[in-house]
Amino acid sequence: MDRVVQDGVQRVCTESGDRPPVELAKSLEAEQMKAIQFPEGSLIGDWKRGESIAQSGRGMTWNDPAGQPGGGSCYNCHQLSPQEMSYGTIGPSLRGFGKARGAGPDVQRYVYGKIYNAKAYNLCSNMPRLGASGTLTLQQIKDLVGLLLDRASPVNE
Repeated sequence: MDRVVQDGVQRVCTESGDRPPVELAKSLEAEQMKAIQFPEGSLIGDWKRGESIAQSGRGMTWNDPAGQPGGGSCYNCHQLSPQEMSYGTIGPSLRGFGKARGAGPDVQRYVYGKIYNAKAYNLCSNMPRLGASGTLTLQQIKDLVGLLLDRASPVNE
């Protein structure tokens, strides 16, 4: 039931119709940014594990075993690999993401942070806070970063 109760960020977005006052949004985004746990070193994990995580919808439902890693369900909202024919369109297409942006430290940090807590970048984003909510582990987030940025990943074909 705790997932049904809105936190302060969600409440601000709901009450403002996803258009909070600019200064309030900036302040809350800064708070969300401070809470992101960035590991040391490279933030690029194994893209093959990342693809499995992106495909998986497991986690946080009544029949999923407690304590097992969840999935990202990324294809529910995004286009990623050209081999996947079924994908959602709520979020932007991420095909060619790393090919277009590279994989430098700033890009790694942005992608990792966005997956960990998208509300740090856009307060009323529809993207779930996959790291902040505990849905994904830090390693799973790194593996998703690998899926998006690794040149060998099908996302970047």
